[in-house]
Amino acid sequence: MIWYNIDDKVYEKEKKTMTNDENKERFLDIYKTLITRDGAEDLLNFLDSEFSDFFKAPASTRFHGSYVGGLLEHSLHVYDRLKAILNDDFKEMTGCNPTDETIALVALLHDICKVNVYKTSVRNKKVNGTWIQVPYYEFDDSLPFGHGEKSVFMISEYMKLSREEAFAIRYHMGFSGTENASNVGKSFEMYPLAFALHMADGEATYYLDTTPDWQ
Repeated sequence: MIWYNIDDKVYEKEKKTMTNDENKERFLDIYKTLITRDGAEDLLNFLDSEFSDFFKAPASTRFHGSYVGGLLEHSLHVYDRLKAILNDDFKEMTGCNPTDETIALVALLHDICKVNVYKTSVRNKKVNGTWIQVPYYEFDDSLPFGHGEKSVFMISEYMKLSREEAFAIRYHMGFSGTENASNVGKSFEMYPLAFALHMADGEATYYLDTTPDWQ
């Protein structure tokens, strides 16, 4: 069992049986309880509006979380892993001691850049000798501003980020992206939260998020 305790509300669920509605409820609880700075409510209103697919979007086209609600689930997984990584040993070693608001913000919103970029389509696939149509996602970004930097840009349209938060979100892909390695390394050295978020993102992607059987 995995236990979640947010604002005196306890959620006891098997990780893989959480429905999208349950994930959304948990996300909203964490967000509303912990992210309270100016503009936070306006950003949440956008995420939950007809102009955003955040709560239904996949996390990728065909790999981790490539299903309805995958982005939401991934964001919660990153939040859980980031909290676990930021233990007393890590804090003592690095001097990194972010607030609960900062932890929630960088984890839940690090991939906001993926809002409205995945389009649903179908393709033919041969299964047990029979051709069937299976769903898949195509990537179509109308705001091609990058990845982490796009998330920083989108969040900053609604609320102010600290430099630590901005660097963490900007470089959460770490060395796995197309970033200049020197810049990534320097960012991790300057802001250990960026390295912690990168680790949390990787753990969520490879060990917690799932890939549909039909892929």
